[in-house]
Amino acid sequence: MKGSEKMAAQREHELIIIGAGPGGYVAAIRAAQLGMNVACVERDPALGGTCLRVGCIPSKALLESSDLFAAAKLAERRVLTRRGGAGETSGFEAHGIRLADVTLDLAAMLGRKNEIVEHLTKGVDSLFRKHKIVRYLGHGRIAGPGAVVVETGKETLALKARWILIATGSAPANLPGVKIDGDRIGTSTEALSYPDVPDHLVIIGAGYIGLEIGSVWRRLGATVTVIEYSDRILSEMDMEMAVEAKRMLERQGLNFHLGRRVTGARVEGPHCVVECEGVESIRCNRVLVAVGRVPMTANLGLETVGIMPDEHGRIPVDERFATSATGIYAIGDVIRGPMLAHKASEEGIACVEMLAGGYGHVHYEAIPSVVYTHPEIASVGRTEEDLREAKIDYRKGVFPFLASGRARALGQTEGRIKVLADKKTDRLLGVHILGPRAGDLIAEAATAMAFGASSEDIARTCHAHPTLAEAFREAALAVQGRALHI
Repeated sequence: MKGSEKMAAQREHELIIIGAGPGGYVAAIRAAQLGMNVACVERDPALGGTCLRVGCIPSKALLESSDLFAAAKLAERRVLTRRGGAGETSGFEAHGIRLADVTLDLAAMLGRKNEIVEHLTKGVDSLFRKHKIVRYLGHGRIAGPGAVVVETGKETLALKARWILIATGSAPANLPGVKIDGDRIGTSTEALSYPDVPDHLVIIGAGYIGLEIGSVWRRLGATVTVIEYSDRILSEMDMEMAVEAKRMLERQGLNFHLGRRVTGARVEGPHCVVECEGVESIRCNRVLVAVGRVPMTANLGLETVGIMPDEHGRIPVDERFATSATGIYAIGDVIRGPMLAHKASEEGIACVEMLAGGYGHVHYEAIPSVVYTHPEIASVGRTEEDLREAKIDYRKGVFPFLASGRARALGQTEGRIKVLADKKTDRLLGVHILGPRAGDLIAEAATAMAFGASSEDIARTCHAHPTLAEAFREAALAVQGRALHI
């Protein structure tokens, strides 16, 4: 270190975690529960990471608000139509709720979102205090074996630890030629706080983030165009579900341009210009770049201990999350696997439990994923494409929500549940849900797969009536051609 740097007294901990996102803060709490002296280094004043501050939580708050607004506007339109002598009842009106003069207070909607985020980040801070976890505010980097330095902006702190856990997460990726200005052309961070509804929002990327945020602003009145390099949306999802989801989103007003390569995007006066290979450029007033995320492994001092990230910037680890450097571990978005908050949390728990001498395990085949569009899309396990490629014989059972009494009562009958089971053993291989509350329903499927359940196990389990979960049982029955309500 430079002599000009002000060094604080050396502080020692059993475990130092760099990063306080869903992987880091959960690992810190679990380690403290196990009796460890834990410190966590985070450069942002608010704990919780991208997911809590500018990702999962604020986006879901806006999704819920925009869904209510869209339903209210639909009810208003139906009332006006019926006054003119025609039209069918749907939305709030179908429930006997009459609405008129529905208006959007975007500032209040964003305020509610911010309040939720603030409450939850303060909650994490409270949990740190409860478990006596030492928090260091600043940028942390490895200075050598068992050594971490924290640059606070005022001073440099030298820390020592038996173990170091890297949980720094990921950042939005960008494309060559796209000039992100953090305003008119930005990432999901900016798109969750637009001060007004865009007239025309262009989204580059048809993955989870792009579709979720696109759905929000479409429901609030924006024209939304989604440009995707691939010939399909949601490339990691089951193809059949992705195709049906695209049709639903198109009916909601999203415009898709698939198989197009974006070559540039720039601000030009009051507009933005998005250029695509082989077609005319698109003019709009905001651009969201949602082409994936990249691990945040730069400027962590990895070179000081000989850790070499792979070609994707990920840190190689073994089954115990250990890196090539003794005493240094990594979890979450900085290692292989899907970049999901709950995956990071599970890895954090497993890692510290193994450090404490216990048994830690992550069942990677049973990690669910959810796209929070309307309706939701949820998945766990293998897709049909995966199984065919691997030459695994399987049976398929499908049950539509149109045949669900509970879905009809909710007025949400679009979509279906698909169950894939091994043809020989009947063991569940994958479950895919497109429909109401899919994100909640997928939990039963993930639990069943984690315990090695068969489709027959689900079919023989009594499900409460009337619930959406009955549709999962019916899909399991359908694997053997025994569905009762279709």
